[in-house]
Amino acid sequence: MRSLITRITLVAALAASLAACGPKGTKVTAEDMSLGNPNAKVTVVEYASVACPHCAKWNAEVFPAFKAKYIDTGKINYVAREALTGEPTLANAGAMLARCAGKDKYFQVTDALYKAQTNIFQTGDIRGELLIIARSAGMSEDQFNSCLSDENAAKSAQRIENQMKADKIQGTPTFIVNGKKVGGEEGGEATLAQLDAAIAEASK
Repeated sequence: MRSLITRITLVAALAASLAACGPKGTKVTAEDMSLGNPNAKVTVVEYASVACPHCAKWNAEVFPAFKAKYIDTGKINYVAREALTGEPTLANAGAMLARCAGKDKYFQVTDALYKAQTNIFQTGDIRGELLIIARSAGMSEDQFNSCLSDENAAKSAQRIENQMKADKIQGTPTFIVNGKKVGGEEGGEATLAQLDAAIAEASK
């Protein structure tokens, strides 16, 4: 019998191949995970993957200052969207786990996944590492297994692929500041200075 994580890989690949383009643009929806001021003039959407080393680096080195400057002050509405870049099993399973933990713990789990990324790559034990993070977020093993079910994996992969196609995301992390892309296929990891400039322009 194939393992749960192996089945997630297969259904994620199938969903990705069948995914249709979603709605155009970067409209924020009820299923988006966000921080900051929902009524802010500027919305910054970040497409990132917990399986992307560049995303983990940005999360560790730039996000704390970005959060303090723009999110905590209510200057922007920050929206996090998942991407299936990097190792596909980890990307999809990690996204599913963060969402199953609930909106109040979504960013806590995502941060934990970024921090565990190197160890996951070294050991190859995706399920074991994710289970540790799930338990730290208050989930039981049964809840964890239910979260990473075949049906949920297919729906998650298709939702992510739809959003990536709609916004033409080809690399991560990619930021969209009021509709204008920064980083990703535009030139790799966005610096705080690049985001400062994009946010300043969008604020005019």
